[in-house]
Amino acid sequence: MKQLNMKFYAFALVIGLASCTQNDDPIIPTQVNMTASLATMQQTVSNLPTEPLDDAEKARILFIREEEKLAYDVYQTMFDIYGVSVFQNIPNSELSHMEAMLSIIKKYNLTDPLVTNARGVFVNTTLQLLYNQLVSQGRVSLLAAYQVGATIEDLDISDLNSSLEVTNNQDVRLVYDFLNKGSRNHLRSFYKNIKNWNGTYTPVYITQAEFDAIVNSAMERF
Repeated sequence: MKQLNMKFYAFALVIGLASCTQNDDPIIPTQVNMTASLATMQQTVSNLPTEPLDDAEKARILFIREEEKLAYDVYQTMFDIYGVSVFQNIPNSELSHMEAMLSIIKKYNLTDPLVTNARGVFVNTTLQLLYNQLVSQGRVSLLAAYQVGATIEDLDISDLNSSLEVTNNQDVRLVYDFLNKGSRNHLRSFYKNIKNWNGTYTPVYITQAEFDAIVNSAMERF
């Protein structure tokens, strides 16, 4: 197993801080110095060694890149419908996730699956169907849209955990950990919105114990 060089994990990244208000969007993640944080991430990835990737690792990288686009596209659509800030600010973080994955794709000379930036268009047929389903669910009500947000982050955390299990590459794991912290913060935000609307959410992809541990803990800083 490759040894992880932990000193490269010590860099400043800031995403998804939360504040509470009394309006329809009580949890508003604010992006602090995102451009600098992403640049730091990309530089760190560049500094880490290039290590072999097997087919399973490559497939996960490409899938996660497009799955982050799914989150970005759904949240943009929900913002168009409801106009609440959570669906405007969280996509900024998802965009940074997409760019972080792109840095890995470029480093390893993989073919980017994002053949188009058009909203709601995906190469992966499973993600295409999921996008259509989630947008349809989110159109029902603002509460339903918050629940869709929780579902997306629930799925992202599960898939990132699975992806971490198939790679020991320091740079790839670094990016997955970065995305995972962001997804946990987003899940916390959506769940607080759900509760403030007297709604409920039951995790579909991660365990109830993991979900409870996430939503009952503080926002993570990088």
